Amino acid sequence: MNLTEQLKKLAEGSLQRHPGEAQNIMQAGIDELIQTSILENAYKTGQKIPEIVLPNAVGNTINVKDILKKNKIVLTFYRGGWCPYCNLELRALQQALPEIEAKGAQLIAIAPESPDNSLSTKEKNKLSFEVLSDTNNKVAKALNLSFTLPKALQDLYSKFGIDLKTNQGNTNQELPIAATYIVEQDGTISYHFLQEDYKLRADPLEIVSAL
Repeated sequence: MNLTEQLKKLAEGSLQRHPGEAQNIMQAGIDELIQTSILENAYKTGQKIPEIVLPNAVGNTINVKDILKKNKIVLTFYRGGWCPYCNLELRALQQALPEIEAKGAQLIAIAPESPDNSLSTKEKNKLSFEVLSDTNNKVAKALNLSFTLPKALQDLYSKFGIDLKTNQGNTNQELPIAATYIVEQDGTISYHFLQEDYKLRADPLEIVSAL
């Protein structure tokens, strides 16, 4: 199955694992986000990315501008290693990495989780590409991708055992929407995928085709 099919299967399983009110709360969170102007304001094809300087999973500082001197970049934002949809996406991207690199691109994933948790995510999913820690969603905010989780969803996640305070090292309760970009060497975005629904992600087949 491709990533799109895997995500659909996972979402169908979620209906069985968390029926009733839980589904209503999760859907209401998506619907509320759709009502905002987040997609309208998010960076898109044709725009130039802002400066991105973030620590990787082992604490080394990565400047995206330095990488762009040699390669274009596939830049994807995920919510955290606690998110099963994100883990599916990251593993699918890892499988597609040889094709992405063959097209002259470097893959970078960004999440608001702390470097320690990014390292756990990287090791759990056996990722060989850079995973950067966007503390306080600084970069996500610069790209207009960040939003505050509704209180009902915060409470539901807490019941699920998801502790964003520990995962991110802050009390902001903020996450990035699902977003993937292809960034050319001059910093211009040549492809974008943006979705309020966290269950939908850019399929690696589409990304490789766009490269």
